[in-house]
Amino acid sequence: MLKKVASFKSFQVRVVTMDAELEFDLQWKATGRELFDLICRTIGLREAWYFGLQFEDTKGNVSWLKMDKKVREQSVIREEPVPFTFLAKFYPEDIAEELTQDITQHLVFLQVKQAILSMDIYCPPEASVLLASYAVQAKYGDYDEATYTPGMLASEDLLPQRVIDQYQMTPEMWEERIKVWYADHRGISRDEAEMEYLKITQDLDMYGVNYFPICNKKDSELWLGVTALGLNIYEKDNKLSPKITFPWSEIRNISFDDKKFCIKPVDKLAPNFVFMSQKLRMNKLILDLCIGNHDLFMRRRRPDPMDLQQMKIQAKEEKLRRQIERSKLARERQLREAAEREKAILEQKLMEYQEEIRQAKEALIRSEEAAELLAEKSRVAEEEAVLLNQKASETEMEAERIRQTAIKTEEEKFVMEQMVARIIAESDKRNVEAECLKKALYEARLAEKDAKQKLLQFLSEPAGMVTGPYLPSPETIIQLLHNQSHVRQSSHHSVMHSLVPEQLSISLSQPQFEDKSSEFIELDPLTVEIEKERVEYLQKSKSLQEQLKELKTEIEGLKLEEKEDSFDKIHQEQVLSGENKYSTLRKIRTGSTKSRVAFFEEL
Repeated sequence: MLKKVASFKSFQVRVVTMDAELEFDLQWKATGRELFDLICRTIGLREAWYFGLQFEDTKGNVSWLKMDKKVREQSVIREEPVPFTFLAKFYPEDIAEELTQDITQHLVFLQVKQAILSMDIYCPPEASVLLASYAVQAKYGDYDEATYTPGMLASEDLLPQRVIDQYQMTPEMWEERIKVWYADHRGISRDEAEMEYLKITQDLDMYGVNYFPICNKKDSELWLGVTALGLNIYEKDNKLSPKITFPWSEIRNISFDDKKFCIKPVDKLAPNFVFMSQKLRMNKLILDLCIGNHDLFMRRRRPDPMDLQQMKIQAKEEKLRRQIERSKLARERQLREAAEREKAILEQKLMEYQEEIRQAKEALIRSEEAAELLAEKSRVAEEEAVLLNQKASETEMEAERIRQTAIKTEEEKFVMEQMVARIIAESDKRNVEAECLKKALYEARLAEKDAKQKLLQFLSEPAGMVTGPYLPSPETIIQLLHNQSHVRQSSHHSVMHSLVPEQLSISLSQPQFEDKSSEFIELDPLTVEIEKERVEYLQKSKSLQEQLKELKTEIEGLKLEEKEDSFDKIHQEQVLSGENKYSTLRKIRTGSTKSRVAFFEEL
């Protein structure tokens, strides 16, 4: 009865994937396979052979859950929920060819990204910036200058701390360099961005390598690297460049006895490859990883089983369908962008037309104001002409009055001349009489003298009347009036002459509005910007290595030499020597298995 109750007992587990957290109730006797399959069904994963469940045992060691054993019998902690981490345990040789499901690619992408940021995988600074741009593209999609805000990427965990500490650069400077490449990835979907990220990372020296400290017979401290292609041996201070490699195709058998690990090569003439590990538990983990990687290595070189073929066919069809959809969306986007550009052009033209209309209205207003000013000047000129006519009339009346006065003066002059003539005649008569008296009264001088004085006094009075003020002749006065009238008329005509040309000059100098906008139409600025972006895109679409070299050269001057670690120095030596991951593997794979085993013993 107790056994029957115990069979229905369950316990809780919490499984953390790279992008989710799951909880399950498991039967007490559930095996690792049952839990693993439950997780795969939940997240829709079919390429399950790359993954495993990692946990920390009761002694604090990191272990992988065995599929054929019960979960509760594998040294898991007793507290519930029991924690597990769903991780990629094995890595593909060629990511682009082997990974078919998007969920598989996404999980591997997240795990590799975390390994780079936590510095478990060494990545050069320039490659870190490029990878960060693809990570941003995968997360946010296409770069949009309208919605992008400065500092948006500064809060993201995009670069390894080692790279940040190695350069005298602010977060804004790093963001600017990431943004430049991020903008170049326009049109790339999330899956494509993640695939590009993984294509770059699989060329890194530490990608897909599980390192374990070992010793050879000389007790030299070395590193054993378990990879998808085989086993690599590294020196203690160099995890980037392996010294020896043993491909899985050359390994026939793997076993261990306590801390001693023995690998038997396919070449029976070659000695066994033997090394020592630090712990027995480590040998178990090494053996588990070797078996899994060896199985996958052999599986890749055999025809795919039917279910995998169907999966790949479905994946190809799905990718083709998505590609068609993306092409359709790209065409629609292009049409929409073309429509938006056309709209922008039309709006620009509308603004130009509105500006021309505004200028035309202002010109019309100026013309109307000028016309009103001319009309006002014309009215003033007419008033002045009327005033001049009035003054001319008054002048003619004054001239007539003066003419009448002159006529009256001539009459008075005639009368006065007659009076003077009479007086002269009287004087002559009296002179004759005086002469007679002079001759008659010659003897009486005194009386004659008195008479003579009286006569002279008498004669002096009419002489004063004759020599009075000069009066101009009537002809002179008429000529003077005629000249004044002529001067006034000339002045009147000169005033009118000075007004009329002024009116004409104003009307002729007034600017006339003409539509000359067609003479000043410039090339549309949006078209220029599009052409500029096209040229920039062609300039930026160089090879990846050239981009990385340019960035490396750009930030080289800001580098702090004292912050470089051993990985940076080794990488620089590789670059200077022209070596990379694959050339190094080809180089150390040469020679027989026997010679490589002997070389290992001498390390």
